[in-house]
Amino acid sequence: MLDLGLEGRTVLVTGATGAIGSAAARAFAAQGARVALAFRHRRETAEALAVELSGPDRGRAFAVPYALDDAASPRWVVAAVEEHWGGLDVLVAAARRRGTRREPHARFEDVPEEHWRPLVADAFAPAIRTVQWAVAGMRKRGWGRIALVAPPHAPEGDPGGEFHAVARAGLRGLVRGLVDEVGGDGVLINAVCPGPTPPDRPPTSPDRPPTATAGPTTSEGRTTSEGPTATSEDIARALVFLCSAANGAITGETLTLAGRR
Repeated sequence: MLDLGLEGRTVLVTGATGAIGSAAARAFAAQGARVALAFRHRRETAEALAVELSGPDRGRAFAVPYALDDAASPRWVVAAVEEHWGGLDVLVAAARRRGTRREPHARFEDVPEEHWRPLVADAFAPAIRTVQWAVAGMRKRGWGRIALVAPPHAPEGDPGGEFHAVARAGLRGLVRGLVDEVGGDGVLINAVCPGPTPPDRPPTSPDRPPTATAGPTTSEGRTTSEGPTATSEDIARALVFLCSAANGAITGETLTLAGRR
């Protein structure tokens, strides 16, 4: 069996109450990692997940507030993890904000700033801040893994798709730009981009049937009208590998998990 080397590692997942974030937290915990769950609004959900993942000693997970629009939040979130567990080994930045719904027939020049600003600025400015604080300790310890979850690919022609593309480009630029600087200190950084299937539907579980979807599905509940689609759990498994000791060479890459071509 492939040893991922995550037993006892400390992991910070931002956006931990979302579908991708919660699936990632569960996947890391299943590998024996300790997981800090950063949340914005859904405190009860985050705390319940922390209880679920804490293990017999009740010390393998905890919930911590995190605000995308607070420039100081990344600093004290990282500090809270380092103080609680003595260091931070892995950062999974899955938090993001959605813009307001754009009118389907609105022209680009008519899109108000309150629509595109959350999609663009809040997609990568908080990630930059969080990486800045997380990477400092990783470099001192000589090991670290960072994975940024980019905004999903919008279906071709979808209103607002251009703004998501700008946000993805920003995150790609960040991971490419940091490769040489942090790689020599044992830190690998990558981005994962979900495909056009909306990633924030509730993750499936053994005691809960999959959410109904339009079109035919496989036995796992994945839409197959255009081929198989990646689930939150698929994305979580990719995040776990990229942030594990088994990954010793992949860095500066943006992995798109569309589940179809």
